[in-house]
Amino acid sequence: MGRSGLICAFLIAACCCCRRAAGVPGEAEQPDPELVEVEVGGTALLKCGPSHSPGNFSHADWFSVHKEKPTLIFRVRQGQGQSEPGEYQNRLSLQDKGTTLALTGITPHDERIFLCQGKRPRSQEHRIQLRVYKAPEEPLIQVNALGISVNSEEPGEVATCVGRNGYPLPQVTWYKNSQSLKEEKNRVHIQSSQIVESSGLYTLRSVLKAQLTKEDKDAQFYCELSYRLPSGNHMKESREVTVPVFYPAERVWLEVEPEGMLKEGDRVEIRCLADGNPPPHFSIGKQNLSTREMEEERTDDNGVLVLEPARKEHSGLYECQGLDLESTASLLSDQQELVVNYVSEVRVSPAAPESQEGSSLTLTCEAESNQDLEFQWLREKTGKVLAKGPVLQLRNLKREAGGGYRCVASVPSVPGLNRTQLVNVAIFGSPWMALRERKMWVKENSMLNLSCEASGHPRPSVVWSVDGTASEQDQDPQSVLSVLNVLVTPELLETGAECVASNSLGRNTTVIILELDSNRSTSLSTSTVSPYARANSTSTEKKLTEPESKGVVIVAVTVCVLVLAVLGAVLYFFYKKGKLPCGRSGKQEMERNTSI
Repeated sequence: MGRSGLICAFLIAACCCCRRAAGVPGEAEQPDPELVEVEVGGTALLKCGPSHSPGNFSHADWFSVHKEKPTLIFRVRQGQGQSEPGEYQNRLSLQDKGTTLALTGITPHDERIFLCQGKRPRSQEHRIQLRVYKAPEEPLIQVNALGISVNSEEPGEVATCVGRNGYPLPQVTWYKNSQSLKEEKNRVHIQSSQIVESSGLYTLRSVLKAQLTKEDKDAQFYCELSYRLPSGNHMKESREVTVPVFYPAERVWLEVEPEGMLKEGDRVEIRCLADGNPPPHFSIGKQNLSTREMEEERTDDNGVLVLEPARKEHSGLYECQGLDLESTASLLSDQQELVVNYVSEVRVSPAAPESQEGSSLTLTCEAESNQDLEFQWLREKTGKVLAKGPVLQLRNLKREAGGGYRCVASVPSVPGLNRTQLVNVAIFGSPWMALRERKMWVKENSMLNLSCEASGHPRPSVVWSVDGTASEQDQDPQSVLSVLNVLVTPELLETGAECVASNSLGRNTTVIILELDSNRSTSLSTSTVSPYARANSTSTEKKLTEPESKGVVIVAVTVCVLVLAVLGAVLYFFYKKGKLPCGRSGKQEMERNTSI
């Protein structure tokens, strides 16, 4: 080193010594500053020296160092403090007998070095590094609703993550299915930016771009913000999102609802499905049995073929064709056979069976199905099962055997698949009457419905002995119910009414006796007959209702009393005339006559 170099080094060393002696703040070499950490809005406690320092800080100056420039902010004289004008004027106060300076309302702008310079008994400095923290708000994530195509040559935007009002700037990490994502050329790109708010807080915005595949269609993406507080390291996670992924279909197939065995009458839906997104344009074809060619079926607006109700003609081979409108590629599904199980119309022979009393009759039931059939015969009016199998044998027929018989053809392997046929068996005979005689209580000049029911084969015709408005109702092919609407007149009360039923084999009647009772309700004027009540030519009277039964009892007692009175009078007359024997044999004869 030359002479001039030695002179320069000496001058620099002398200058440094002068600066230390002058006590210029921040120029002397100092140890690392003491670290104080505070959250935004809190209070920073700045001590003018380490806790173990024996110094007297009753006379000290506090400086704020910003961009290496110290600014006096507070003076301590004889333990009393005074703020200097400026940004800290109203936020500083002394604590702990003047050894601690409290700074309130911490903001990010307060993150800097604070310097305390003691004056007595000797000049000394203490530097404090104030660190400020603020947890960011919950991260907001917004997915790219437009989606990403797997055919894109560049990574597409998946989602954007925003973390607001944090300090210092938080770190962002992206995850896919709980696995962190790193930058990867042409595969993953993370672009982050930040905005400094007027408050000094940071707003972070991070965009994730990625090259996605078909397997990512259900992938869950989310972002994580990592940040530090005085209490340690923390993190916040966003919600998970799924981005629409568009990819061409590789396969199409048919789906039929409902699943399982189908039967005629069901509502059947045939739809096309594909493993592409968006799905291709679908069409459904059915094979023509004559040409063996596929013919397009008409579908609804959603591309679904609805068969309602399904019929056996709908059975056959179906296939689906998918057309990708973007690539114009066409895909065909495998052909699928649709089977609609059926039972044909049930046929019974003979179709109109008829027979004489005491003879036998055989009924045979027939039907077709693509499955095994079971047959059974039921009595229509009772529902009782009479026989299993297609044949029903009826032996030693009686008139009561006439009426409805139902054949049921069912498929055990397909629940609910069955068809039935009702046949009416006719037994030759003269008309049977539901009632041979009945009595009705009526009011004069009131309208009255007289009813009469008859059955037989051939079907009987009914006529009335009085005039009125008659109507007939067929109870079954061999039975008829006739109702006559009449006005109750004195002549009708005197003659009553007679219903006459006749066919080619005979005739029968029902006599209706009308009795006047002005005290009875007009509701008793209407008579109905049970369609199941039957009587032959010697039928008994139908049981009367309770008011009619009481009336009959009274009339019967009255008639008996009158008969006994007349009989007594006749006996007394013969006795007086001497024509009545009084001996033992005569007395026995009288007793015999009385008993008759």
